[in-house]
Amino acid sequence: MNSQPKPNLSELEQFHSQDIETITLLLAKISKRSPLEIKPHLDIMLEQLVQPAQERPFYETATPTEWVAAFRDWVESHRGLNLPTLSDEAMSRESIYGERG
Repeated sequence: MNSQPKPNLSELEQFHSQDIETITLLLAKISKRSPLEIKPHLDIMLEQLVQPAQERPFYETATPTEWVAAFRDWVESHRGLNLPTLSDEAMSRESIYGERG
């Protein structure tokens, strides 16, 4: 893996202006759009490519076992708060839904 820092977009545009122009013209030819329409899309793509890769969020990558462990950790983090517990009656279906239940 390359340990050199990735250049930012302005550096890419500066050092590779001819290549970017060629790519823009090729995309314009392929898509039948003007280079002025293509350039903003190409800039967005290049910006995404030069940004450091972002770690995907937990909910996208977690396994069921990791979800269980995270939930248990969350529960344990609240134990010391001495929060009141609900009575069985307060947790009953009738109490929650009333006459709709």
